[in-house]
Amino acid sequence: QQRDKLKQYQRRISLNLERERALARQLLREGKKGKAMLLLKKKRYQEQLLDKTENQISNLERMVQDIEFTQIEMKVIEGLKIGNECLNKMHQVMSIEEVERIIGETQDAVEYQRQIDEILAGSLTEEDEDAILEELNAITQEQMELPEVPSEPLPEKIAGTLPL
Repeated sequence: QQRDKLKQYQRRISLNLERERALARQLLREGKKGKAMLLLKKKRYQEQLLDKTENQISNLERMVQDIEFTQIEMKVIEGLKIGNECLNKMHQVMSIEEVERIIGETQDAVEYQRQIDEILAGSLTEEDEDAILEELNAITQEQMELPEVPSEPLPEKIAGTLPL
């Protein structure tokens, strides 16, 4: 609002400067040099006010930008604060001792499974492996049902006739 008011003030001063310049010319034509000089001094003072007003507008715009940036910083800080609170709640739920216990149990379970695998892999002897292969061959033979081979001799082929 202040920026808008200052800009309106600038426009008013600019219009006054143009009128006073025209009035100073008219006074010079009429021979009233003293009054024209006084009017030009007033015009010069208003130009200085116009410059000050421009500086104030720049300061206001910079201040608005600073406020907006500070608001963004506050949102970031609030987000960090909420994140920190969430982390603290998570840390309360799961302590370091609990995590270490879970990791230890997992390592124990992995080691136990490895031991079982070693026992199973190492307990088979050569005889056991031969027995496993024989059983595999027997299962394979059972799955393959071949037709019976005829025991009668095959008929001899007679030239020119087709077998039935």
